[in-house]
Amino acid sequence: MRRTVLEEFPAGGPRGSRPAEEFARARRDEGTPAEVVMDLDSDVFLVVVPQQGTDPDPCS
Repeated sequence: MRRTVLEEFPAGGPRGSRPAEEFARARRDEGTPAEVVMDLDSDVFLVVVPQQGTDPDPCS
């Protein structure tokens, strides 16, 4: 599944702070199916949504 990145947040935020989760929740409240994933290579949290489109090729 392809995804579009809406925003990225550093993983080393202040203790108890979850800015990526808060951002994703705000998008979901607006009707956007946002979720948070971790990019281990760059050590950031990404807020992503499934890519919308009619591309029938799942490998592209």
